[in-house]
Amino acid sequence: MVAGREELTPLTRNFQLRPHFPALARLPRSWSLLYSLDQHGISLKTLYARCQSHTRGTLVIMRDSGDAVFGAWMGEGIHQSKGSYYGSGESFLWRLTSEKRLHIYKWTGKNDYVALCETEYLSFGGGEGRYGLYLDDTLIDGSSAWCPTFGNEPLCSTGPRQGENVRFECVGLEVWGVG
Repeated sequence: MVAGREELTPLTRNFQLRPHFPALARLPRSWSLLYSLDQHGISLKTLYARCQSHTRGTLVIMRDSGDAVFGAWMGEGIHQSKGSYYGSGESFLWRLTSEKRLHIYKWTGKNDYVALCETEYLSFGGGEGRYGLYLDDTLIDGSSAWCPTFGNEPLCSTGPRQGENVRFECVGLEVWGVG
């Protein structure tokens, strides 16, 4: 069961993200919408407030202005980091290709920079001066780059580069609690 209005979720459910969740996270049949850009407003503070009580599996889904769909799975939920990375090896980044193929980028074990969620931004993966996925506090301006944490390629549409980072404009964002 999926509770909440669905904008981006059918795309991801159709491509079977669930089998890539850790074993215990695959068991729950209910998903609840914790945050949606169009329903809850453009506010990182609101996103954190709506997600703070859900400390289990959390799926982040983004769509950029080039129509790419990508995101992150966090087993520990989404919450402010207060200066320290958090997360475990069960977390991963993912993206759908334009051919609707799902790519999963699992934790490599090279570092523990899984998630860094601060008042100014939300990020997943890190190292060597870049993030696997980054979104600033406007929830509009983001970037993606290869990072050692997940060994991912840039997740977003091809766009302007700033060093190794590919910039994107976020036009859709949902955070789902699983279980």
